[in-house]
Amino acid sequence: MANRRQVARMSDAIVAYASVLRLSRADMKILNIRDAYALHKVVYGLFEDVRSDADKQTSTASGIAYADKGGDFNTRQILMLSDRRPHQTPQFGEVETRPIHAGFLAHEHYAFEVTLNPGKRDKQTGKIVPIRGREAIEQWFKARAPESWGFSVNPENLQIGQISIQTFEKSGKTITHGSAALKGELTVIDRDRFMQSFTQGIGRGRAFGFGLLQIVPLASI
Repeated sequence: MANRRQVARMSDAIVAYASVLRLSRADMKILNIRDAYALHKVVYGLFEDVRSDADKQTSTASGIAYADKGGDFNTRQILMLSDRRPHQTPQFGEVETRPIHAGFLAHEHYAFEVTLNPGKRDKQTGKIVPIRGREAIEQWFKARAPESWGFSVNPENLQIGQISIQTFEKSGKTITHGSAALKGELTVIDRDRFMQSFTQGIGRGRAFGFGLLQIVPLASI
């Protein structure tokens, strides 16, 4: 059994790095950020590329999740969570980074916010089909959370916010993602899986700003 000193060291272990990228209007213009793919390239350009071509072909996790939080007329903010530090002196914009320690993920209850690309695989065709409508998205999320992501959702305060479509051009093809913003409260039921969900993001489309699980610990119920 681990003693108190060992437990303390485990709680102090760094599990990820949380960063915020702030871009000015001038940065946005120079970088020509007009769609999700352009923003993807800016975010990924902040990190050392540690994956091989084979890793990318097999969809090995990039170790990067992010969420575009928008902003005001002058500034745009992008939240990022990664398994390595981003470049701290980017060519454009400003980056602030802080470590996330294991102790932050040791709570039972959290308030959460996440933007997801809701979809499921059609059993007959094998293709991913989008899930549409607030009620259908809510039911999908409540079922998927304990099955895949290590937490259950409080159904009494789950909110389905903005539902929209993300579209961009990539390699001559039009890519379309459904987008749904959700917030509420969760309870951890599988600690290891929950930690993986937090550090890697959840759901599909994580390379394009989906799946970053933004959480705040809540007092035990």
